Amino acid sequence: MKQHLVRIVLGLAITVFFIGHAARIYEVGFIHQLDNIIYDARLKLTMPGKGDPRIVILDIDEKSLGEIGRWPWSRNVMARLMDRLFDKYGVAMVGFDVVWAERDTSSGMEVLDALAQKELKDSSAFQSTYQQLRGGLDFDGMFAASIKDRPVVLGYYFNGDEKSAKVNAIPAPVLPKGTFTGRNISFARWNGHTGNLAIYLKNAAAAGHFNPVVDDDGVSRRVPVILEYEGAYYEPLSLAMLRTLIKIERGAFPEVEPVYPPDQVLTRKYGGMEWVKVGPFTIPVDNQAAALIPFHGPKGTFSYVSITDILSDRIKPEQLRGKIAIVGTTAPGLQDLRSTPVDAVYPGVEIHANMIAGMLAHSLKQRPAYMLGAEVLLLLFGGVALSFLIPMLSALWATVVAAAGLTLVTGFNFMIWSKADMVVPLAASILMTAFIYTMNMAYGYFVESRSKRQFTELFGQYVPPELVDKMATDPEKYTMEPKAAELTILFSDVRGFTGISEALKPEELREYINEYLTDMSGIIRSKYNGTLDKYIGDAIMAFWGAPVEDAQHARNGVHAALTMQKECKMLNEKFSARGWPTLKIGVGLNSGNVRVGDMGSKVRRAYTVLGDAVNVASRLEGRTKYYGVGILVGESTRNAVNDVIFREVDRIKVKGKDEAVTIYEPVALEAEADKQIHDELKLWNQTLRAYRAQQWDQVEVNLINLQRMYPGRELYALYSDNVSRFRRTPPPAGWDGVTVFAEK
Repeated sequence: MKQHLVRIVLGLAITVFFIGHAARIYEVGFIHQLDNIIYDARLKLTMPGKGDPRIVILDIDEKSLGEIGRWPWSRNVMARLMDRLFDKYGVAMVGFDVVWAERDTSSGMEVLDALAQKELKDSSAFQSTYQQLRGGLDFDGMFAASIKDRPVVLGYYFNGDEKSAKVNAIPAPVLPKGTFTGRNISFARWNGHTGNLAIYLKNAAAAGHFNPVVDDDGVSRRVPVILEYEGAYYEPLSLAMLRTLIKIERGAFPEVEPVYPPDQVLTRKYGGMEWVKVGPFTIPVDNQAAALIPFHGPKGTFSYVSITDILSDRIKPEQLRGKIAIVGTTAPGLQDLRSTPVDAVYPGVEIHANMIAGMLAHSLKQRPAYMLGAEVLLLLFGGVALSFLIPMLSALWATVVAAAGLTLVTGFNFMIWSKADMVVPLAASILMTAFIYTMNMAYGYFVESRSKRQFTELFGQYVPPELVDKMATDPEKYTMEPKAAELTILFSDVRGFTGISEALKPEELREYINEYLTDMSGIIRSKYNGTLDKYIGDAIMAFWGAPVEDAQHARNGVHAALTMQKECKMLNEKFSARGWPTLKIGVGLNSGNVRVGDMGSKVRRAYTVLGDAVNVASRLEGRTKYYGVGILVGESTRNAVNDVIFREVDRIKVKGKDEAVTIYEPVALEAEADKQIHDELKLWNQTLRAYRAQQWDQVEVNLINLQRMYPGRELYALYSDNVSRFRRTPPPAGWDGVTVFAEK
């Protein structure tokens, strides 16, 4: 033993290192990340692969948007949907994975109200007709009436920013302030909320939030069963729907009851709860009062029904009769997509379906805080045994022992997972065994450096070949592992693509879209060294700044967008010569800190980006059509580019964001801009200042001149309409010129 003392000591040091991580004395990021990967692998390996037949998702899909119109739909449409679901199709209940935060003014009722109170106040004929018509134009009232006395559960969400606003109404907490005083529970805490209009909340059966717990790797694996807000405690949408189901059966809402461990195991560090009891159901929670999402399968595992098919009576009543229905969206443009262990892009509505199914089936996995002690004991016994045993064995037998140890630990872990629904961390055990073994077997001998060919295969499908060559000169510097980075993200989309596809034969459409995507991708990859993320139908997503750092990522992105618009004009000449329809594209760009890396499922992975800046870029692309411009960029992108002239378009608030974002249109390269462009922008900037100061006369004069000089600018027509609207209905006090968009 003396001759092996050094290796034994090193083995014990490795054991102590991993025990320190398991005991939370310190945390090692890569171990935690590996545990997430192993958890995801076990989850995917043991998923049932089928949804719960009791649950159906009512999908706001692309088909529905195409037939009904852009989201959000008028509330009279939603009222009609509620009546159909309950009266004709006989659903058991309905939950909404959307927030009704804005009043519906599409009926024009507000205009009638204004006339009735002012100009036509004394007109008896008008007042009589007005009273007859008003009830049919109160879409908000119609929707509220359609959910009254029905098992309808609304959704809402909390915001974490320090300056988050408190918008509209949220339900009463399920547990009051002080419920957990003196207990060591790390609740997820929030600073603001976006709730539903009070008239809706008053008439709904219940409401629950749809805030998931997003882990450090950007993946949603848990849902907070109890969430703290202003000292009180709130339930998620899935639990609110479960309690509503119990109420339907029993006539009253069950209480939410925390279940604590026995007093003898309570300590200063472990005073949390292990379960939440709701009627006949017990829900296991972790030290953050969150439950693991029991994913049943990949995206689409649960039954989906397009809402437009319901409204158009294209489905059979038995498809919905007695079902638990959840209204949500899979449309990419509405941005309710999450990164999950089973799919990199997963509809948020299906998370609620998984949670409800898991609670009903009592199949939620448990990860209580006392698992920390179990992991420490496993590491201690296993590490000491390997540290003493492996140095005394030959290389062959040491390999056999290490492999047997890994097999034993993994098998035991899997058995606990499958038979007892317990989640025991495994990464530290695997890594400790591997480290002890490789330390004894001369680790460096077995690890080979990556070849240029392997590197090219890894990154070549995403980035230009010349960048791959550069990366291959220093391969250790680059990795596909997720990391935080400052990037510029681009989204582009063909406007009116449905009409284009209907005008072409299938083989022509294939050639049409292939030529378009090829030209655009060449601009992004070859000319401006961008990373091509993915195609989403006719849409393109790309980014700059990873995997190779690019100090000019914002500039390259903007120049690429301008070149893409020019290329579209050239393509249209070719398409017109063939008798094909011409195209227009909208491009959105935004810069910010995101997570970038290799993400996805066991079946399919992708080198992609996730984060708030990505969502903003996508929403800017969606706003190009509204403002009648080809390109929109965020403020951070505009500030990083000095050789392009920009037109400030507006200051907006998009759904899910509390702070206003200034958006710009890149007009031309500085070197190519003539006096006419500068004069136009000077007059436009004066107009924008007057607009925000509510100097409507000055704004109208300027806009008339701008429209006369540049009749093709849709932006000027939009602002003219806004001025007319504000003359009829002045903006509220304190209005700062910000345009608020309720839809995603």
